[in-house]
Amino acid sequence: MTPERLRTLCLSFNAAVEEFPFNPETSVFKVQGKMFALTDLDARPLKVNLKCDPDDALRLRAAHPDLIVPGWHMNKRHWNTVTADGTLPDRLITELVEDSYDLVVAGLPRAARLRLDRP
Repeated sequence: MTPERLRTLCLSFNAAVEEFPFNPETSVFKVQGKMFALTDLDARPLKVNLKCDPDDALRLRAAHPDLIVPGWHMNKRHWNTVTADGTLPDRLITELVEDSYDLVVAGLPRAARLRLDRP
């Protein structure tokens, strides 16, 4: 997963935006004002914080102990830090980003979710 591909993926979701609320290096990808991905696209190795179902988070950490760890500076129960250095398949990283977006959208108020469904 390249930084460019990660950024394109994050921005491909309905109503997704990129903001820099912490510093100019940290990209925060949001939907309806809620964060679903956080990364420094210039960092090597590339890492991204993603929201995750707590049970899935534990399973993923056990399956990939050096590449998927509790979210750095995040709620460790709900967030993972994923290393995207080419070791994990791009397909898995794509699925984790999609899951993060979907979890955030599912937590939005009904009216906000309905606005996302409109073309």
